[in-house]
Amino acid sequence: MPQPLLPMKPNALNELFKNPKPIIAMIHLPPLPGAPRYSGMPMEDIVEYALRDAELLKSGGVDGLQVENIGDYPYLKPESIGHETSSILAVVAREVRKATGMPVGICCLANGVIPAIAACLASGGKWVRAAQWANAYIADEGFVEAVAHQALRYRSNLRATDIRIFADVQVKHGSHFIVSDRPFEEQVADVEFFDADAVIVSGTRTGAETPLERVVKAKQATSLPVLIGSGLNPGNAESLLKVADGAIVGSHMRRDGKFWNPVDIERVKELMTVVRRLR
Repeated sequence: MPQPLLPMKPNALNELFKNPKPIIAMIHLPPLPGAPRYSGMPMEDIVEYALRDAELLKSGGVDGLQVENIGDYPYLKPESIGHETSSILAVVAREVRKATGMPVGICCLANGVIPAIAACLASGGKWVRAAQWANAYIADEGFVEAVAHQALRYRSNLRATDIRIFADVQVKHGSHFIVSDRPFEEQVADVEFFDADAVIVSGTRTGAETPLERVVKAKQATSLPVLIGSGLNPGNAESLLKVADGAIVGSHMRRDGKFWNPVDIERVKELMTVVRRLR
């Protein structure tokens, strides 16, 4: 294991999940109020939509659930995300947590880490996903820069330091040329030095396979646990999870592998059968 860049802290995945190599499944929400594609779906129906997927994912054997406003595309930069988004994420995440009894986290797109922390606190969630925790990149939303310095102070002010940070390195859906003078391994180390709790490594787009060589580099560069952030499926799970410490899975667990479709329980069971064999 690499030498830690900060004083060692407990492994967040071991503290949050019962099983090694935990699989965190996505609760992909439909377009929410304020988003271009929102069609007027009542709040109760949004909650029921999430609960149906959550119960299927639980019955399929996943280890945790992450609520995300994926239907709100095209996404806003963090400073433009409205209170309606964070409040709905909080309501949904709380209902999902109460209904399933499972560990729940929140991802607020795009890079809305502070709104996600607020929603996490209100819902009893355990972690947030940060797309750009350290450094900067050019995303579909434009120039997106590090949020760690603000988010950690916000979390501290709320006395919510038990909310963990799962942070991407060279996150999908963007160009990282602006920091290309710094090796990938250095950017992984930056995430650890900015006090994240886990590192996420992804492919280029939603559902795109995460390159194995990038996972290996991440493990060599950090003492934090490393999660697969996209593209895990029964065909690559063995090779990726031999190196990684767990995964966040969305698209594969849905009908036809499309992120906007409902959960397909057979696809969930197929993947979890492979994962259980690896544990």
